[in-house]
Amino acid sequence: MTLYDVAILSDLRYPGGNSASIVAEVRAQAAAGLSTVLIHVPSPHLRHARPFQSRIVDCLRDGLADLAHDDGTEVTARVLLIRQPRIFTAEPAVVPKVKAGHTIVVLNQPPGDESHDQRYYVFDEVRERVTRLFGDGIVWAPISPQVRENVQQVAPRAALPDTDWHEIIDIDDWVAADRTPGGVPVIGRHGRPDAVKWPREAGELLQAYPDSAEVKVRILGGGEIGVRRLGRRPDNWDVVEFGAESPQDFLAGLDFFVYFHDPDWKEAFGRTILEAMASGVPVIVGPHFRAIFGDAALYTDPAGVRDLVRRLHADRAAYQAQVERARRYVTEQFGSASHIARLASLGVMPRAGRRRPRPPVRPTRPNRRVLLVGDDVARFRAIARRMPAGFEAVVVAGSAGLADAHAAGLLTEYLPGAAELGAPPARWNDFARDRLGHLVELYRPRAVLVGGLPHDGIVAAVEEHPLPRWLWLRPAMWRRGTGGEWAARGAAFAGILEPGEFAAAGDEGWTTTARAGVSTVDPITGLPGRVVRREGDHTILCRGVEAALPGFRAVEAGPAELGEVTLAVSRADYLNFHELIGARVPTVFVPDPDACDDELARARFAAAAGVALCATDDEAAAIALEKLADPAVREALSRRCADLAFGNGAGDAADWLAAHCREVHRAGR
Repeated sequence: MTLYDVAILSDLRYPGGNSASIVAEVRAQAAAGLSTVLIHVPSPHLRHARPFQSRIVDCLRDGLADLAHDDGTEVTARVLLIRQPRIFTAEPAVVPKVKAGHTIVVLNQPPGDESHDQRYYVFDEVRERVTRLFGDGIVWAPISPQVRENVQQVAPRAALPDTDWHEIIDIDDWVAADRTPGGVPVIGRHGRPDAVKWPREAGELLQAYPDSAEVKVRILGGGEIGVRRLGRRPDNWDVVEFGAESPQDFLAGLDFFVYFHDPDWKEAFGRTILEAMASGVPVIVGPHFRAIFGDAALYTDPAGVRDLVRRLHADRAAYQAQVERARRYVTEQFGSASHIARLASLGVMPRAGRRRPRPPVRPTRPNRRVLLVGDDVARFRAIARRMPAGFEAVVVAGSAGLADAHAAGLLTEYLPGAAELGAPPARWNDFARDRLGHLVELYRPRAVLVGGLPHDGIVAAVEEHPLPRWLWLRPAMWRRGTGGEWAARGAAFAGILEPGEFAAAGDEGWTTTARAGVSTVDPITGLPGRVVRREGDHTILCRGVEAALPGFRAVEAGPAELGEVTLAVSRADYLNFHELIGARVPTVFVPDPDACDDELARARFAAAAGVALCATDDEAAAIALEKLADPAVREALSRRCADLAFGNGAGDAADWLAAHCREVHRAGR
């Protein structure tokens, strides 16, 4: 069992500051050589299905943190951080098992606001629930004086630490270029769209963000709220949809960051303010932020914004002094080092020898999207994880595949199969054509990769929507005499990718002769880059086959855990066949003779190559398993797997897909 330095429990789908704060701490911990595991607990307040926040996914993809499984396995950590108390306003459907030396609830939202001091959560109820679920001795740590004041108001006997668990920021991610304001100052703000984040009255709104040729106003996220409250959009306002620009790019185009909100709203901290300061943009906010930001910000009410902007814009020396003062304050008070220091106070010390290389900063331009269509989510997940920076995958699958895609943090769209809809084939094909057409218009993808079989509805969608590059992830290893009717469908696609087969020499199916436009890569698996075999407890893994072996304990294991599996019995479908051989797990393959692909040929080839045992019935499987009880037999199979090792083609598949996307871009389509 892995002992992590830090476990962070939250709803990993939250947009805005909650996810940004998690990412900042994960990155700081990784840079200090500390290990992190993220634990997802759905909040009762996010009712609509949505994927993990993209920055969270980036951290997982870059290997800066692990994602805890939701199978009841206990997580152990030196420190458990629970973020967002509203998650526990109701009993969670599944309570994660966590054992930690220290547990801290980071109060990153106050219980209430000016109109109701416990509008968002009842502090004592949340405290009782969290204590019951995670034990005594929990530290309740506010992130700012505002949150501390609210908690002390509603729970005066609550014991709070002397210092706040303040937000942090990686200053290197927010490069402050030398900024020379132009003739007309540009003021702006960014943040998730939320009505409470805006002045309530139209008069105050126009004072903070004037309708005047004296200034330009740029708004990233939520601008439609201001427009709605005014009943019009001022000519000098540039309203940008949330997510259309990166905060770094957006802030680089501002001269002043101006933030005012609803008078009833209690801003817990103000992460966007911190980001603006780190980017070298002078910040103008209300006086209630002084307790957090001191002299690093400029304070006024909405009526004072225009004069303050005019005065500082005309005095370049004062402007630059404010930029330098704010950036210095952010570095000293809210830099990554402050977070590592507070972890050290809990006994979690940085490990210089284990520092992970800093991952590249994600691209600032909008993501180039690709649609991955079909239920082959395991292969999609492996490819999506290795897509070059700047590409974003959207998995379009039936209900069976959506859960796996969600667990991997991928964007998803639902495309139910004919059986799920209870529709005849002709009607389903019409539905699939229209559904795919809608998704192409919605996402404007550079490419659409179809996994599995290109049914009539898919081909019809290709014909009606030719702008993206349509590609086919084509399965090989068909049983002889089956599936040949699909060969002609390849002409509908701009490219065909065929994942490699370890047993290709035994392939007698139709794809061996239909090679026009086909590219091949090594077998595509979800295996990590390096699988370390560890002979621990005697365990048996069963995949698609029921079996038992005296003295061996049945386990479940994903790709990352296969190195700890002693032996396996499995069907010889593509995924299991290549994962188990690739992880060098001694295996008995029991092929399904009725499967579309030639499982029997795969299993027999593996036996002939000496990498696995093959059994075609229950009696033969029992005999083969008894052979695997012998450590010498297991060692011989595992060694042979290592001798005949193959690479993981997921990276090459991702590059092939990206190259097609670039061809679309060069063609100007």
